[in-house]
Amino acid sequence: MGNALRDQLLKSGLVNDKQLKKAIKDKSKEDRQKHGQKQTGPDEAALQAQRIAEEKAGKAARDRLLNQQRKEEAEQKALHGQLKQLVDAHRQALGEGEIAFNFADGGKIKRIHVDAGVRDRIAAGRLVIVRCEGRYDVVLPEIAQRISQHHADAIVLWNKPAAVAEPGAEDPYAAFQVPDDLVW
Repeated sequence: MGNALRDQLLKSGLVNDKQLKKAIKDKSKEDRQKHGQKQTGPDEAALQAQRIAEEKAGKAARDRLLNQQRKEEAEQKALHGQLKQLVDAHRQALGEGEIAFNFADGGKIKRIHVDAGVRDRIAAGRLVIVRCEGRYDVVLPEIAQRISQHHADAIVLWNKPAAVAEPGAEDPYAAFQVPDDLVW
């Protein structure tokens, strides 16, 4: 309000000092709010919208990561189930278990009890020792090949036959016979 108008209203008695001060105070308060909204209003709204967008993007990324982890865990569980099923379905009999067959697993010497025929087949590579759920079983090489595709660490002992060398070709012991009853 201009000073002249203010003075005229006071002189005419239409307003008193108290009402006039209140009107001036309200007007200045309103001006400050309008001024503040013009400067900070759109910026603050834009910042808030940006924060919300970032939160949504972050949440979406976390959700994708969590879904990926769950999917990988489900795949690992399915592969472990396949391993267990293969070993259970194709487990070979160990025989009477008269002979202790020693083998290394993870730097430790382990032992299973087998009969002489199974021992010979393991040594020749016609049977393979696998580990499934803390237990050692014997399976055929064909099954071991399928197991090694997804669970190479489950194969404990697989004596693959070496390529047969020509007699007399760089083998100084080729002329000596190995006794059949040699056991280490």
